[in-house]
Amino acid sequence: MHTAISPAILYWGSIVVLISTENEDGTPNIAPISSAWWLGHRCMLGLDASSKTTINLQRTKQCVLNLADDTMGDQINALAKTTGVHPVSESKQSRGYRHVKDKFGVAGLTAIPSDLVNPPCIQECPVQMEVELVDVHEMMKDVPGRAGLVLALEVKILRVHVEDQLRMDGYENRVDADKWKPMIMSFQDMYGLKERKAVVSKLATIDEEKYRPWTKAEVRVEGTGVNVMVVENGATLYEQSI
Repeated sequence: MHTAISPAILYWGSIVVLISTENEDGTPNIAPISSAWWLGHRCMLGLDASSKTTINLQRTKQCVLNLADDTMGDQINALAKTTGVHPVSESKQSRGYRHVKDKFGVAGLTAIPSDLVNPPCIQECPVQMEVELVDVHEMMKDVPGRAGLVLALEVKILRVHVEDQLRMDGYENRVDADKWKPMIMSFQDMYGLKERKAVVSKLATIDEEKYRPWTKAEVRVEGTGVNVMVVENGATLYEQSI
């Protein structure tokens, strides 16, 4: 039996992302979100238009998407109900938010330099993706007085860093899904993944490289990670050391 209900939120479950951005004074900011999804080498982020993360990202066009695993609950909780915006809005005050300037300090996290963008990576996160902003879409344009309060931001993945223990044996560019245990946010609660697959996936029989021409994932990290080779239609366009 199904019953029609009207939940205040529709957070059915997605990965917790710690977004690092750069403040106006050059200091870093962190915000935990779960409104993020990927298609190819693009990601869509759902953000409050008034948040410090959104302000920073639209100004600098850069951020790092740091993916938390299921051991990072304490750090995520330390960042919860904090904001880099001062003064704190009445709306956020009513939900118990407080202003915190040093997000890395309050969460006990470590900032490490990124390769291609100014915002730092978070050392404790097993996956770090350096990205740049591509487009911004105002949501809720059909609701009077609500247009643009929340934004959908498209970002392009420039570089992916993963802990070596997550890499699949025998492959240069694959992640072993059995080893990757992301933190999942579902209706504001945090969950980990089970230690086994729910079912054998037919899609998993497809070679991941077959998606590369479609996703236009031309930027590949070779060797030690300091050389970038840009490939298009099977031909090397140029190589660059950074």
